[in-house]
Amino acid sequence: MEANRKLSGKAKLSYALGAVGKDMVYMLSASYVLYYFQDLLGVNAIAMGVILMAARVFDAFNDPIMGVIVARTRTRWGRFRPWLLIGTLTNAAVLFLMFSAPPKMDAAGLVAYAAVTYIFWGVTYTMMDIPYWSMIPAFTEGGREREGLTTLARTSAGVGSAIVTVFTMMLVPALGNLFAGSDAGAKAIEIVGFRWFSLLVAALFVVFTVLTCLNVKEKSTASMETVSVGQMFKALVQNDQAMTVTVAIVLINTSIYITSNLVIYFFKYDFGTTGWNDAYVLFNMFGGAMQVLSMMALYPLLRRKFSSLQIFYISLGMAVAGYAVLLLLTFTSMSSVFILFIPAFFIFSANGMLSVITTVFLANTVDYGELKNQRRDESVIFSMQTFVVKLASGIAALAASICLSVNHLQSGTEVSEADKLVDWSLGVSAGAKTGLRFTMAVIPILGLLIAFLWFRKRYRLTDEAVARIAAQVRMRREGKA
Repeated sequence: MEANRKLSGKAKLSYALGAVGKDMVYMLSASYVLYYFQDLLGVNAIAMGVILMAARVFDAFNDPIMGVIVARTRTRWGRFRPWLLIGTLTNAAVLFLMFSAPPKMDAAGLVAYAAVTYIFWGVTYTMMDIPYWSMIPAFTEGGREREGLTTLARTSAGVGSAIVTVFTMMLVPALGNLFAGSDAGAKAIEIVGFRWFSLLVAALFVVFTVLTCLNVKEKSTASMETVSVGQMFKALVQNDQAMTVTVAIVLINTSIYITSNLVIYFFKYDFGTTGWNDAYVLFNMFGGAMQVLSMMALYPLLRRKFSSLQIFYISLGMAVAGYAVLLLLTFTSMSSVFILFIPAFFIFSANGMLSVITTVFLANTVDYGELKNQRRDESVIFSMQTFVVKLASGIAALAASICLSVNHLQSGTEVSEADKLVDWSLGVSAGAKTGLRFTMAVIPILGLLIAFLWFRKRYRLTDEAVARIAAQVRMRREGKA
């Protein structure tokens, strides 16, 4: 691609599809791996929480190392696309293996299987995620084109997340019934269903990434500075605004992921009744639609009247309000899932806008860092985005697993399987339900409030400041030219 050629619609669409595929995979793992191993296969909740958290700590070292490997890659297909394809193929295979655990393994074997497959899943996901985000400067011009593509990719990633959020528990029982038979038992049906659903997601992931690799061409002049792992972390520490955004992303995503990990348990063990799965699907369908619409319509609409910083605070306020309403509603009869659409609107809409805004904020810190440190750390900043999102999911999974362990929420033998087919909430104490409700609502509220206080005190890149810094960066470059 020549430097002066605008990005084609075909290339934009292909890149967006890549984001859809990779976040379908990510959301399936982030939201359901704990449920699959802990509730369906019987792995100890604390053991699963430690595994998920340990894998994210490992990623603290894996992500920057992958950035260095990509930077040093030289092939006829460029430096990004080979790793994008290799990472996708291996990640898709590991995803299928992760949701295909032999159910007859003993407890120790299942813990080992979960640990090995999940760690390898994280490694292979990083293998494709780092080059995916880092390649943006390699096929776009700066300014509006780059910001527009970043927003498109983030919106498309939200679509991928929403697809999995909406369709997982709709298709898992259907596929389980198809391949295991309706007489196999509720738990066995779900286990088989997850195996085939993960294969479907993995296949779509591969197809979308192949389209990205075929239709998105790197510029022949594209460069990516090779730096050490130490330099990468040093760059983040020296860029106080990047650090501010990074910490806020961890706090916000941890809050949201705690709820996404526990909401299926809420519907199964608290909301209860024979229609818990149908209610869960309806809730996610509405929420997923709100998340996508907020990115595609609500955010652009608000952007006409408000600054990006104001929208950020509005979104945080919406999320806090949504969690507060959710907590209040859980102490009512909850006779209909439709009443839960009220908090779902605020929480999912806020989540959609926050995912876009925080990405834009992170991009803004690149120019700031160049002006402050005389060094442009674009790939460093975006490689850290991958790490902090995964770190948040690990912290959330550990918090969720502690909640499940303390409140003894797991498929067991307290009541008969026949009774569970009628109402899975039988045998669950009122205290356990209260503990679940507070974990999935109060802890996220606290996390979001801390994020608000942290950001308000430290973030200085208003729209006016961003424009001023961009102008100063251009002047400095022209002076050096």
